[in-house]
Amino acid sequence: MNSKNILYDLRSGIVVFLVALPLCLGIALACNVPLFSGILAGVIGGIFVTALSGSILSVSGPAAGLTAVILSSVATLGSYQIFLAAVLCAGVLQIAFGFLKAGSVGNYIPSAVIKGMLAGIGIILIIKQLPHIVGYDKDPEGDFFFEQSDGHNSLSELIYMLNYITPGAIIIGAVSILILIISNQNFYKNNSVLSFIPGPLVVVVVAIFLNIAFRPYANLVVTSEHLVTLPVIQNFNDIKSVLMQPDFSQMLTSKFFMIVITLSLVASLESLLSIEASDKLDPLKRNSDSNRELLAQGVGNILCGLTGALPVTAVIVRSSANINSGAKTKLSAIFHAVLLLGCVLLIPQVLMLIPNSALAAILIMTGYKLTQISLFKDLYKKGWDQFLPFVVTIVVMLLSDLLKGVGAGLVVAIIYIIRANVKASFDVAEQLIDGKRHYIIKLPTHVTFFNKGFIVRFFNSVKQDSKLIIDGTINKTTDKEVQEFIQEFMWRSKEKKVEIEQIKCNF
Repeated sequence: MNSKNILYDLRSGIVVFLVALPLCLGIALACNVPLFSGILAGVIGGIFVTALSGSILSVSGPAAGLTAVILSSVATLGSYQIFLAAVLCAGVLQIAFGFLKAGSVGNYIPSAVIKGMLAGIGIILIIKQLPHIVGYDKDPEGDFFFEQSDGHNSLSELIYMLNYITPGAIIIGAVSILILIISNQNFYKNNSVLSFIPGPLVVVVVAIFLNIAFRPYANLVVTSEHLVTLPVIQNFNDIKSVLMQPDFSQMLTSKFFMIVITLSLVASLESLLSIEASDKLDPLKRNSDSNRELLAQGVGNILCGLTGALPVTAVIVRSSANINSGAKTKLSAIFHAVLLLGCVLLIPQVLMLIPNSALAAILIMTGYKLTQISLFKDLYKKGWDQFLPFVVTIVVMLLSDLLKGVGAGLVVAIIYIIRANVKASFDVAEQLIDGKRHYIIKLPTHVTFFNKGFIVRFFNSVKQDSKLIIDGTINKTTDKEVQEFIQEFMWRSKEKKVEIEQIKCNF
């Protein structure tokens, strides 16, 4: 293994750790489960799923997109332990999906929708972290819902947060943003020493220093509610107490079965979408093995169910941070998980000195890299068939969640695809011959109901005193409704004085 690659991977692992820490804790808090469940999910996703994964640079862990599923499932089943049994069974089902080659589903998601998903996640990250950067921490870090538990939504929160600005937090947040901007400049990246010191690590060190320095000043002090909150593990018995075992008492009930199906499908779709997006961001443009990814995610969720962790998926926020930080191999994701577990077990008191606003700054910059203006300009130049699915995906994601956004974008993309295929199915021509306008339309092998709109527009465009040639040489089947319309047009053609010639037509 190249020693320089190892340095890049260790550097990226530190960045991913700093991105993953607030998200693992925040998602656990949003799901109303023990905080250590989120950390443990990050460790399992980072080590075990990464080792088996079909993707080189994607990072797995607890996903904000599963929060709603987790909350409703725990409420339906009655306890977190029963839900863990469902997570384990969902993992088994994901392994079955992998063996059945279901991973190919991800290949059918249009590029514009994937790019919309990336941009949407970036915008959501920025919007959701702005309150934290000014010191308003009522909404958990991992809550990506539009409607929030405090009665506000993601947009109204941006106004409401102005009533709760914490001076110390906003200073730390501003300094953190400045450090991250500097660390992205060429002089920093090209320096042989500085290039291997991650900007986010500098942010955390400076933020801890400022937090301590502000303590003597009442108007600048950053109180504990604005700092990272961690479970404190002091000995082996504490670890045993936070690990939970699955309860299979409701395994044979219909509600348990439905939750297993839902969880496995949602987690699998999110993982497939995330590795597709990761491949788009990969500088080497490698294609991940999606079926192997499902197998890896299945093993990961079996381990999560057995140990009390939240379910895992491939997660684009962590994956993009990994890629943008220059990761070369799987070592970066594994290293981030080792850091996550080691720091939580060994130096929790140090981590609890980190202001939320500093971590929010890191997440905001991660979001910015996912949703730069150049991306919007590029998709707009490519035409509405690319730009509209892209924008619809973003808007619906902002107002609901990732899967609904992708679904909406996919519907719009499919409409454009059908429209383009309908047009491409026909060869049509129009020419003036001896003073008389001639039209010709060559019918494709199969004419379906989807072709009716084009045929109606074309036939209605035929002018009076002209000739229409309908070439059915290669046509084998024609939808009955289309046949009826053509026959009606032929009957009306006498009124328009349109001469019609049919070549091997079957109607």
